[in-house]
Amino acid sequence: MSIRHGLLALLDRGPRYGYQLRTEFESRTGSTWPLNVGQVYTTLARLERDGLVAPAGEDDGGHAVYAITDDGRAELREWFATPVDRASPPRDELAIKLAMAVGSPDVDIRAVIQAQRMHTIKAMQDYTRLKAQALDKGPVTRDEVAWLLVLEQLIFSAEAEARWLDHCEARLARLAESLVPDRDQDPASDKHSIRR
Repeated sequence: MSIRHGLLALLDRGPRYGYQLRTEFESRTGSTWPLNVGQVYTTLARLERDGLVAPAGEDDGGHAVYAITDDGRAELREWFATPVDRASPPRDELAIKLAMAVGSPDVDIRAVIQAQRMHTIKAMQDYTRLKAQALDKGPVTRDEVAWLLVLEQLIFSAEAEARWLDHCEARLARLAESLVPDRDQDPASDKHSIRR
């Protein structure tokens, strides 16, 4: 997640102070990725160091405000224009967990998959309920549309994860009988097989 570019996008709408940026960021994303104020100010210091924002005095409440610079606007335009790179996907804890479970003789991988499936389906139901509540309120603001987009991404991700878990379970069931022991295992041992 690019906090750096998220803050630049908010500053592109006009000068802001740290707590205001935090509040607007969380409002725009529905608090899906909460920020603490320290994180905001650390990021602002880096943006200032890089010449992408500059101090812009104080507001009426005495808060130090920051404004985006021309270089900051250029970087923001570049960020919006550049697709998110999938060449180095982020580590996915669930994929790592299942990969490790397959090689662990004392793990019931079906139980791991089932527990995750139940959690994923509950999360999908919760996100769908939040989306319905947001839509029931009537006309939406820009921030609410942004939150709906985030919610829909979470729903689609949960749906994809549930489908992937179904796929994993089916693949493991098909391969359970045909697995050969790892080179470092005793061939006479049955610990190399996947529990069903």
